[in-house]
Amino acid sequence: MLVIKRRFSENTFILEYGVNMITVRDFRNEDFEAINKLWIEYGLSSFERNDSLEVIKKTISNGGFFLVMEKTDLGIIIGSSWVTNDARRLYLHHFFIKQEFRQKGYGKQLLSESIKKAKEIGLQIKLEVHDNNKNTQMLYKGADFKYLGDFRTYIRRDIKKNIISLRLND
Repeated sequence: MLVIKRRFSENTFILEYGVNMITVRDFRNEDFEAINKLWIEYGLSSFERNDSLEVIKKTISNGGFFLVMEKTDLGIIIGSSWVTNDARRLYLHHFFIKQEFRQKGYGKQLLSESIKKAKEIGLQIKLEVHDNNKNTQMLYKGADFKYLGDFRTYIRRDIKKNIISLRLND
């Protein structure tokens, strides 16, 4: 498939896939409502995850970035790549492509643009992917991400809750 990439501005690229116009660009505040609806629809966001516009802006100001993939001819957002920075490594969050646009190369392009920005920052990228999400695992493996093995992820969402006792047998 012929792909023509033109730099539109410093942080925006126009990608032409045949007759389809795709733009990969930096997140804008006015994108949040549409993106959040998509995240909720695809199970990427919920109240307890604290995915808010304020959090996004804070992570960007702390050295992260957020790319949006837009189907320009339809005027719709079809994907996102939110990358945060903890000064040791970057973390890829909420990477997605809308269902009807999957398996068309858009995910590879969005991931490629994300990796290019990560190279500019100079930090490795870490991510999490569900066990049952085989297509996305293949995408990440194809981009040279390595499986960490028996690595489990835990989170404590209610940080205000008191710890009554520590159970050493768990």
